Amino acid sequence: MNVLSFMGYAQSLVLLLLTVVAGVAAAVSLVHAALQRPDAFPAVDRQSKVIWVSILAAATAFIWLFGAIFFISILGIVAVIVYIVDVRPRVDSIQNQSWFRKR
Repeated sequence: MNVLSFMGYAQSLVLLLLTVVAGVAAAVSLVHAALQRPDAFPAVDRQSKVIWVSILAAATAFIWLFGAIFFISILGIVAVIVYIVDVRPRVDSIQNQSWFRKR
């Protein structure tokens, strides 16, 4: 095995790892958004539940179908990050819930 084939295998492994991590994060975000009350999203001045579930469903599909480095998948990853970092904590706080923390 020469250096170029080793680098090719390493690159493929890294891309697979990125796709799996992004896909799992998108799927978890989709499930979280789907399980929330519909009035929680407008209460924290964010888009409606239907819009967020649609965005996250499309992001999950694009990530799993095309991989993490396809342009539309990168846009989906950005949407997932926005949901995880901004929307999820606000929706959880208004409902006094916590998915990832113990009380």
